[in-house]
Amino acid sequence: MNKRTKVLLVDDHAVVRAGFKLLLSAVSSMEVTAEADCGEQAIQLYQQFQPDVVVMDLSMPGIGGLEAIRRIIQRDERANILVFSVHNEQVYVRRALNAGAKGYITKNSAPEILVEAIEIIQLGQQYVEQGLFVGVMGIPAEHDYLKIIENFSVREFDIFRLLAKGLTAHKIADELCLGYKTVANYATQIKKKLQVSSVTELAHVAVMLGVLKH
Repeated sequence: MNKRTKVLLVDDHAVVRAGFKLLLSAVSSMEVTAEADCGEQAIQLYQQFQPDVVVMDLSMPGIGGLEAIRRIIQRDERANILVFSVHNEQVYVRRALNAGAKGYITKNSAPEILVEAIEIIQLGQQYVEQGLFVGVMGIPAEHDYLKIIENFSVREFDIFRLLAKGLTAHKIADELCLGYKTVANYATQIKKKLQVSSVTELAHVAVMLGVLKH
């Protein structure tokens, strides 16, 4: 009898996890061995259960999915992580793969796509949902914003995203448990890299790249 693929589900919505679990329980070759509702718990459970595949959401409280991916890969570079997210924008796909994820599919994909992606990633291969790697239209060639943002650190990307959503430096400092001056310095650095002078312009870049989409 073949060994069943052990899966760790990571999503902050219990109903979503229940749906994933029900879907995967119908597949005889797979079993959900653990569930996490945040990135911090995912790291802990990964070390405890050593799953064959991690199915990871990106938008969660705490450190979030991207940082969780980075930290798991830091501990085990062989980790097989599949991102399963509402985000279909190229900036998220690239950041996830650069962080070490082996695959990326959206929550709009058909149920059989999730199963297929887990099977392929478990074999050590990469799986990206068809159509996710498309050119980003409407971005001036002289400002390759996508490339600049891809090179942001995890902290820079978090602050960029929160600034674009309209949060003040004080609110960002509270949310990320950072000092106000640290956030202000990051904000200045981010605007300089993007060659924008205001948060409004920064938000415009975020909208063009789909970073603000939920």
